[in-house]
Order: sequence, then structure tokens, then C-alpha cells
Amino acid sequence: MLTIALSKGYLMKESFPVLAQAGIKIADVEQASRKLVFFDTTKQFKFLVIRPTDVPVYVEHGAADIGIAGKDIMEENKDSVAELLHLRFGYCRLVTAAPKGVRDIYKPNVRIATKFVNCAERYFASRGVKAEIIKLYGSIELAPQLNLADAVVDLVATGTTLKENGLEIVDTIFHSTARLVANKIQLRVKYPEIIALTKKLQKIVSKIRIK
Repeated sequence: MLTIALSKGYLMKESFPVLAQAGIKIADVEQASRKLVFFDTTKQFKFLVIRPTDVPVYVEHGAADIGIAGKDIMEENKDSVAELLHLRFGYCRLVTAAPKGVRDIYKPNVRIATKFVNCAERYFASRGVKAEIIKLYGSIELAPQLNLADAVVDLVATGTTLKENGLEIVDTIFHSTARLVANKIQLRVKYPEIIALTKKLQKIVSKIRIK
């Protein structure tokens, strides 16, 4: 049996059709997505439903053999996992955004609100800017409105939420999609099973056009 960690939310919804094409049948997808643990119909695969930020952690420490995680999470946390496959779905971007009309955010001591603290620090450092990073867990778009921050670093798919809050994208830090990752030890122990599934998924996702 392979234990697979899935990211709760939109990434899991996009994972189900791909897994089905790979021959992994789940009796009731809607009901399964509400559980923390469920199995496929053959009991060959055990699934864990986990917060996106925790998927690489579960995989790194062996609670799951493999997992489906966003590249954004992997860039932020730098967990020690083996990246097996670019799955090509779950597209989004990590961007810098500021109030409309403000473009000069690369100045000393600029205040940046984000939950991607490590990514933001690395990015501004690469631009030669010492930024004050303010960690927030939600409603990041409000920070410039309330004068808590000058700009934000946030993950966007369409950018609509930013626009609705009077912000516009300044730069794209990186593009992110879902990745198949594996525990480094289990990759050796369960190599045939993991690689067989990876090859099936590779054939399927190679046809996906990234938006």
C-alpha cells in the first residue's frame, strides 16, 4: 500500500481527475474529500487529507510515502523531499503587489505583508533591498489599506482579489504548479510502486496545458 498526502482545497479537487485517469478509483470523491483519511476501492492506496503547508512535512518525516504539493509551499519551506514530477495543474503565481499607481516598492525598509516570509525575504534580498517582512495568515490585501504595509507578497491565480482591494501586481516572483513529491527513504524502499505510479501520471499530465 502507498500512502499519499493530498493538499486540502482546490489542489485536491484538481488531483482527483488525474488520479482517476491513472486507474485509482475512489468510490465517492465528494464524501472522501471531507474525511482526513480514506482509501481507493482496491485498498492499494491510502490518502491523507492535509493542509497544503503540511503535505511536504508529512512526506519528509515518512507519515506519507508520496504527496501532491504546490511548488510555492516547497519554495517557502524547503522541506527535504524528492521532487518526482511536475504535475502541470494548480497553476498560480507568487507576486509582489502594491496600491494602484505605486511601482517603487524596492526601497530600503519597505514594509511587506505576506505569509510567504522566506520567499519574500529571499526575493527582496536578491534585489538588494532590506525589507521589513510582516507575517500575516489571512486578509493580506488589507495591510496596505490600513497602513500596516507598503506592499504585499501573495499567491494569485487570476489577480481578481488584489484588484478588488485596490492593488495591482508589480512583479511575478515565480510561477507555481502542483508537484509529486516522495519521502527519500520510501522512494528506495517502495521504488517499483512509486515509479510505476509516477510513470502513469507522467503520461497523463504531459497532455495538460498550463494556463
